[in-house]
Amino acid sequence: MFAFQDFIKSARDGTLAVTAVLLFVASAYAQSDPLPSWNDTASKAAIVSFVEKVTGQGSPDFIPEPERVAVFDNDGTLWVEHPIYVQLAFALDRVKVLAPQHPEWKEAQPFKAALEGDMKALAASGEKGLVELIMATHAGMTSSDFQKIVTDWLASARDPKFKRPYTELVYQPMVELLAYFRANGFKTFIVSGGGIEFMRPWAEKVYGVPPEQVIGSSIKTEFRMQDDTPTLYRLPEVNFIDDKAGKPVGINQQIGRRPIAAFGNSDGDLEMLQWTTMAGAPARLGVLIHHTDAEREYAYDRDTDVGRLDKALDAAAIAGWTVVDMKADWKQVFKD
Repeated sequence: MFAFQDFIKSARDGTLAVTAVLLFVASAYAQSDPLPSWNDTASKAAIVSFVEKVTGQGSPDFIPEPERVAVFDNDGTLWVEHPIYVQLAFALDRVKVLAPQHPEWKEAQPFKAALEGDMKALAASGEKGLVELIMATHAGMTSSDFQKIVTDWLASARDPKFKRPYTELVYQPMVELLAYFRANGFKTFIVSGGGIEFMRPWAEKVYGVPPEQVIGSSIKTEFRMQDDTPTLYRLPEVNFIDDKAGKPVGINQQIGRRPIAAFGNSDGDLEMLQWTTMAGAPARLGVLIHHTDAEREYAYDRDTDVGRLDKALDAAAIAGWTVVDMKADWKQVFKD
């Protein structure tokens, strides 16, 4: 009887020891996993496999570090873009701030729609109306003044659904991905249709991407001396639109290298993914973030005016791009 009890105790101790080892191994794996917010799905495997192929010494797909360039769209790829783009929310708030200086805006579109929160009328004003809104709210000041206005707004503005600052509504899996690529010798660039000077004040703090690695749309700027101080003054004229076919042009102008990896989420990123991946060998990676999670974020693709994913989704099946299913592939969307 005594011997049997000893046997049971030994077995129990052995089981506990094995359990402890397994828990230790699992914990060590979790700590070593550079993408802990990603589920172990085909999407994660495809990304990791690509990085291992292009960074592995002796790999037939090895790419030297100077050529490891990865580009990331911003709106809808790195942070939230629904129900309206964050920069548009900024512009609408700026209209309200500036309205006392412009009484004519009460009756003039698109300003009337902006002041009344009439998004339908604002949308009806089209691209012309949007440009007019941006010029009125983003120009007529120095670049330094504009950056301060953006920084102050981001510190106080809150997303209407999540009630959090917009800079907290960045996708945790993508922040991990940016760090993972940099840890493997990549230079990471933001290539966005959003304003370059709207993103630069905060991109490094939030994403780890320095200002010189941010590419975006811009308005014309000129050098001026103001009170014996050299400044750059923002003019109410479009300089460059970094969207759709403009993205490869912006990449070529600022980076001077064709990327080997590109991440987007909408038809506005189609040409960027084509430019990146349709270049033959060596290995190339194209990734689309598909918004499928109505509970934790939003679900949308073909039937939306904000971040429409239609042509690019069809192209992904033909080109072999990885389509990340937000609901299935991500353990979490935002950082807790």
